[in-house]
Amino acid sequence: MPLALLALTISAFGIGTTEFVIMGLLPDVAADLHITVPTAGNLVSSYALGVVIGAPLLAVVGVRMPRKWLLVMLMGIFVAGNLLSALAPDFGRLMAGRFISGLPHGAFFGAGSVVATRLVRKGREGRAVATILLGLTLANIVGVPAATLLGQDLGWRATFLVVTGIGVVAVAALAALIPYEPVQPQQSLRRELRAFRNRQVLLGLATAIFGFAGVFATYAYLASITTQVMGLGESSVMWVLALCGVGMTIGVAAAGPLTDRAARPTVHASLGGLAVVLVAFSFTAHIVWLALIMVVLLGAVGFLMTAPLQMMVIRSASDAPTLSAASNHSAFNLANAGGVWLGGAAIASGQGWMSCAVIGAVLAVVGLVVALVAGFLDRGDRRRTGLATGEAASVSLADAHR
Repeated sequence: MPLALLALTISAFGIGTTEFVIMGLLPDVAADLHITVPTAGNLVSSYALGVVIGAPLLAVVGVRMPRKWLLVMLMGIFVAGNLLSALAPDFGRLMAGRFISGLPHGAFFGAGSVVATRLVRKGREGRAVATILLGLTLANIVGVPAATLLGQDLGWRATFLVVTGIGVVAVAALAALIPYEPVQPQQSLRRELRAFRNRQVLLGLATAIFGFAGVFATYAYLASITTQVMGLGESSVMWVLALCGVGMTIGVAAAGPLTDRAARPTVHASLGGLAVVLVAFSFTAHIVWLALIMVVLLGAVGFLMTAPLQMMVIRSASDAPTLSAASNHSAFNLANAGGVWLGGAAIASGQGWMSCAVIGAVLAVVGLVVALVAGFLDRGDRRRTGLATGEAASVSLADAHR
């Protein structure tokens, strides 16, 4: 693995830690700032809003910057946001810190994915993108539990100070290890925006929104499912979430080589498998050992789609992939918010805790239908392109004979 990929992975680890650690610290934040836990929960939404707004905005701002320095700038914003969170004297400024921390998320993974594909030889681009995304999943296994325990022992501000330190290390690693490439002539805002006229880019984003919403419709309520349906104690919640993180890591690790071999079938398998797992989970959640297997599978099949969807968007956007790749992470976060809302609405309607899994399965099926339509249209486009190329070659050959 090129050392430059390691710098990107360290950055992803820091981003993943700060994104998810707040969920375990909400009671501590609420008690310290004298607010309710539901009010503190707005810190999750504040970060997600930062991602959705920041991904296209910062990608546009950095379109004429060398990608090395764009990545350094984005991690600098990440450091500033986490430092503000650590030092925030009140809830309002903590909300602002979380929002600023989320701003560089999508743009970083968009630009980072493009850089990663340039660091490896042809045919290994999927593995490179998956390596970065492993930083996110490892954060769920190592970073989030460790940072949560730190916050509970030393206070939630200590957690954000440590994440700030991780960000500083990432900035130094990016500056030292990412190779400098001058801005290419084809890098322009017009070209980046033109990529959204490509229906494969739009269908890829739609697949991410519906498919990934299926994951979060259930994942967001795993803590309550653990205690209310599985019948385990609150102390088990962290370990159940860690098991899901193990599944995520397995899924992303498998996604790398599978993406390089067959990206579109990998997406289809992920979405179809997700629907099956969620339906099975809704029937087996009360049987602890089966439920734990389903939790691992939920993480694995759900995150199997991340790398291939990112690579498909990059390839469809051709020579202007940065904004499209960043927007893909906006799509993932829209899926996060939408899935959580739909799953919560099903539970609130009195259908039971596992109704969120049924909603997730429906969303996964919708995502699969969108992906299948995209594949059908792509095959048609390639067939027409092949026929046009063949006809042009025949005409050229006839002219040569004349």
